[in-house]
Amino acid sequence: KKKQAEMDKQRAVFEKGAAERGVDARTATHIFDLMDKFAGYGFNRSHSAAYALVSYQTLWLKAHYPAAFMAAVLSADMDNTDKVVTLIDECRAMRLAVLPPAVNRSRFRFTVADERTVVYGIGAIKGVGESAIEAMLQAREEGGPFRDLWDFCRRIDLHKANRRVLEALVRAGALDELGENRATLMERLPMAVKLAEQHKESQAAGQVDLFGGVADAGALEPDPQLAGRVWDEWEEEERLQGEKETLGLYLTGHPVNRVDAEIDALTGLRIGPLLTTTKGRGEREQRTVAGLVVAVRHGKTQRGPMASLTLDDRTGRMEVAVFSELYEQVRELLAVDRMLAITGTLSFDDYRDSWSLRASEVRTLEQAREAAADHLLLRLSLDDPATYEGGTALIRGIREALAPFRGGRLPVQVEYRQPAACARLLLGEEWRVQPTEELLKRLRHLLGNEAVAVSYQRFEPPRAPAVREPDPRPRLAAVG
Repeated sequence: KKKQAEMDKQRAVFEKGAAERGVDARTATHIFDLMDKFAGYGFNRSHSAAYALVSYQTLWLKAHYPAAFMAAVLSADMDNTDKVVTLIDECRAMRLAVLPPAVNRSRFRFTVADERTVVYGIGAIKGVGESAIEAMLQAREEGGPFRDLWDFCRRIDLHKANRRVLEALVRAGALDELGENRATLMERLPMAVKLAEQHKESQAAGQVDLFGGVADAGALEPDPQLAGRVWDEWEEEERLQGEKETLGLYLTGHPVNRVDAEIDALTGLRIGPLLTTTKGRGEREQRTVAGLVVAVRHGKTQRGPMASLTLDDRTGRMEVAVFSELYEQVRELLAVDRMLAITGTLSFDDYRDSWSLRASEVRTLEQAREAAADHLLLRLSLDDPATYEGGTALIRGIREALAPFRGGRLPVQVEYRQPAACARLLLGEEWRVQPTEELLKRLRHLLGNEAVAVSYQRFEPPRAPAVREPDPRPRLAAVG
């Protein structure tokens, strides 16, 4: 039973019994050594042969039918979110496309769209039960694809798929085809459910017309004003968080994507290239890595508490160890879904057969940004006359966005363009800011994503062309 202490006790009993029966001591020791080794882990040859056959078969299927194989494996473990996350990562490593769940495309289990595409199973969405899914699929088979949110709510069984289930479907992206965006779907959902319930009540009542016939209780139409309104889509952070809550992973994007340029500037080399280009095992050098914490394990050593993190920057993953004194200082930062920049000593871990980092400094991305960035750049273009007319209001909006974050160390530069001029302006010392995510979000909402950038390079203004001084010596006129 893999209990070494118990095996050690039995060794003396075995050797004594062997000696009493006249067995040579070396032979007895050799026999027990074999049993001791087998107790660690072992099984008989028929078991080994069966494992080898199954391994060969599954490897063949994975090589020749990758999408179908991964869909089957995902379906087998679809109730285990941690395994689903790992298997989706494997799909990406195999260069397989994974389509989000969709009520007009998906089935209960994972399926395939073609040889290189896996379709997400609705049954893997948290908070959506099997009976609700069966009701949706039955309605789709009987009446064809759902046209919009109103049609969907009217045709499904709302006793099995209640509002909480429908909200989970929206956050998971399973209803994306039925509306303009997820924010709009979520806002329309209460009215869609109410109209669907009224429709079903009218059908159940069997409305009768003046001539005694049964009236056609047709579909109730939504208020045109409400149906025609479109809400702004959620911020990417909110949209991805909805996927994480319902699917267990970020499927249509990743939080790291929006800070790719900053991670490149902070680290110089991303995790993937770092792991493939680092020379020789045992090399110990200081490195900085940055990314999203996807796993945290707390533990203890002889020197005190510690934590082991898995950091993901979308090019690769790295294990990071945080020990004793540093652990106590940064413990609150060590959480899943936190964006961190970590500096430490790179070394090869023989136990895991991979590189790891022993942390000497742990900072949030915001802290690293404020320490390393050179300036915050705002691109303000008033080339368009219509925009130029509203320039005063736009500048007032920038001032109001910056004001709550003043008092930091990061300078703010404005790249100003208008029909008659172009200039780079440096705001005064009193307008240095703390470059938090909230500030960047406000500015991007006001100016657009491309108009706001954290720059890690010093801006060097172009030099004016040299002016040649006039020659003081008198010139002689040429005589022709």
